[in-house]
Amino acid sequence: MNAGEVSIPKQTFHRLPGYYNYLKMLRSEGVETVSSTTIARDLRLGEVQVRKDLACISKTGGRPRTGFLVAELIDSIEFQLGYNRMDEAVLVGAGNLGRALLSYSGFEEIGINIVAAFDRDENIVGQTLFGKQVLPVSKLPDLCQRMHILIGIIAVPGSEAQQVCDLLVSAGIAAIWNFAPVHLTVPDDVLIKNENLAASLAILSQNLSERLVKGNCL
Repeated sequence: MNAGEVSIPKQTFHRLPGYYNYLKMLRSEGVETVSSTTIARDLRLGEVQVRKDLACISKTGGRPRTGFLVAELIDSIEFQLGYNRMDEAVLVGAGNLGRALLSYSGFEEIGINIVAAFDRDENIVGQTLFGKQVLPVSKLPDLCQRMHILIGIIAVPGSEAQQVCDLLVSAGIAAIWNFAPVHLTVPDDVLIKNENLAASLAILSQNLSERLVKGNCL
C-alpha cells in the first residue's frame, strides 16, 4: 500500500514529528531496523498505538524478528509531513523574534525556505540577517506575487498584526503562521496557525504547579 494513499488519523499525524526525530537519531547511530516494541519503550508510548501509527505510514509493514526499516519509515514520514517539498515563505517583522526565526536552521530540514524578511523600520531595512535580505514592507506584494509565495510568517507587535495579515492575504498568501498575541481575521480559504508564546508558557507553568502540588500530596 502506498503511503501517499493512506488517510492518516489526526492524532497519528501529530505524533509523526516525534517518530521522525527518533528515527533520525537511530539512523545517525547506524541502526537499520527497529521494532514497534522498542519504539514504544523509548518514546514511552503504548505498543498497540505505535503499531497502528506505523501501519498508516509504512509501505511494507514490519518484518518478523527484524522489525521496520528505519530508512523506509523516515522516507514515509517525510512524504506525509511534506518535508520532501520545499515551500518558500516570507517573514514580516525583523525584530528580536523575527531574527530568532531567521536564524533557525531547522526550517530547511522540514521543507520551508524563508526567502526574505520585511520590516518598516528604516534602521533595519537593507540589512542582511542570517543570509536573508530585509526589505521594506511596501515591496511585499510585488515579491509574493512575482515568486508565487504562499506562506507568510507574522512576527510583529499585536497592534500591527491585522494590518500585516491583510497585506499578506491581498498579496496572495494562502497560509499564515502568526506569532503576534492577537486573534487575526482571515478569509475562509486562508489557513492560519497561531503561536501565542505567552499563553503557552502560562499553560506550562500551570501544569508544573499542578504536578508539584500533586507530588506534595502523595
